[in-house]
Amino acid sequence: MPARLFVDLPLSAAGQVLDLSPGPTRHAQVLRLQPGDAITVFDGRAPGQWTAEVTHMGRSVVQVVLRDFEPLERELSVAVTLAVVMPANDRMDFLVEKATELGAMALQPLVAERSVLRLSGERADKKVAHWQGVAQAAAEQCGRVRVPRLQPVRPLAAWLNEASPGLRWLASPGADPLKTPAPWPSALTLLTGPEGGLSPAEEAAAVAAGFVRVGLGHRILRADTAPLSVLAWVGLATGA
Repeated sequence: MPARLFVDLPLSAAGQVLDLSPGPTRHAQVLRLQPGDAITVFDGRAPGQWTAEVTHMGRSVVQVVLRDFEPLERELSVAVTLAVVMPANDRMDFLVEKATELGAMALQPLVAERSVLRLSGERADKKVAHWQGVAQAAAEQCGRVRVPRLQPVRPLAAWLNEASPGLRWLASPGADPLKTPAPWPSALTLLTGPEGGLSPAEEAAAVAAGFVRVGLGHRILRADTAPLSVLAWVGLATGA
């Protein structure tokens, strides 16, 4: 199977020649690609991907030419945003990777009262850029042609009233179990808490902002497991 690379450049027509950016260039070099090798590239903008051919391999520049466009769409029928109070250690990396594989459209990292991981300023910006790279690599691996968007880190209280329109769920232990919406909405935002859960005041604020409390079973799930379990359920329930 040809190598598959995300290219953050508009891909427009067969015969287009482009120099890969540093990230894809390093990937191509690690794979020891050579001129004449076939690869697959996608830009996250169009519902499809391109076959391409490597035309030049240099120390700092890898050049490819586009050949054929393959229409392709592997997105969920529901645009899911995971609004997650960031778990600690490397669990956010895992969450971003698996959320990409399972079809999330966007991820909103949040900071709440009981957060263990607290990021702001330049440190937060660097982490978001890192997580965007994790999402790109996961999209390359799983065959998606769109890459989830990583939003800037926000305090939960400031973000609540700016949440995207559509159905809003709040994962909350003890709430009534998830039920299949009829009909399914076009967009869904799922809010999940940190290791210690959201505080009662934060849950009340989320409900006041239009979030519906939903239960995820009798067991207490980790901060990185809860959003992924719902995302997987949505994919299965909608046939995606």
